Amino acid sequence: MIVLKIGGDVFEKGLKSEIREDIKKILEREKLVIVHGGGDEVTRVAEKLGKKQVFVTSPGGIKSRYTDEETAEIYTMVMAGRINKSIVRWLQTLEIPAVGLSGIDAALLKAERKKRLLIIDDRNRKRIIEGGFTGKISHVNADFLRLLLQNGYVPVVAPIALGEEKELLNIDADRAAGQIAGALKADSLVFLTDVRGVLLKGEYLRKLLLKEAEKLLPRIGPGMDKKVLASIEALKAGVREAMISSGFVEEPVSSALTHMNGTVITVE
Repeated sequence: MIVLKIGGDVFEKGLKSEIREDIKKILEREKLVIVHGGGDEVTRVAEKLGKKQVFVTSPGGIKSRYTDEETAEIYTMVMAGRINKSIVRWLQTLEIPAVGLSGIDAALLKAERKKRLLIIDDRNRKRIIEGGFTGKISHVNADFLRLLLQNGYVPVVAPIALGEEKELLNIDADRAAGQIAGALKADSLVFLTDVRGVLLKGEYLRKLLLKEAEKLLPRIGPGMDKKVLASIEALKAGVREAMISSGFVEEPVSSALTHMNGTVITVE
């Protein structure tokens, strides 16, 4: 069982036929769940609609979108609509039985709404602001995913969760992939992105142990830090290995699974 996260950069630069054909080959021997991002596309559409997007940074240096109610609606429209269905259609061209979902469907992803956010403002001061419509995943309906997988379908999941009051919540796509992989006890979690792997001091790392990844996390740059954090969470939940690798090489998923492409993170 593999959970594959397709990054927004991979989607925006054009989903290559090589990825799709690689996925089809993998499906001959493995079950697969796909999670996708697409935050830059959300930003473009929102700003075309006249809704300026605001980003905040946590004390730990992790940058995220500030999501008010209107932004949550736009986020859902773009993620669960345009991006999700584009990926499903792209897979269907090779007769891959993809099913587009969001975390709302069958309460696939439940999350606790963040009531307050601690951020670092423009003057490098800590501030507490209203949490908006951002959530932290509290439950994955793994049984629903298993039902689809057992019947030969490929779930394609948009990172939107259902809050405790049934509100729409923006959740991080990388961490959603990690939580789904952990709930399914997946063998492998693969992040396809636009870089070769984890870069540290100008060098791409081929392998990291879990304890090394935890120590390095504060030194890893924005964007990649969430992938490493999601990998750590997945491994602690029982996933065997996580790979962060490029989506722009030959057979990108297969080469990540054989450790020929990207950074591999394992428990030991």
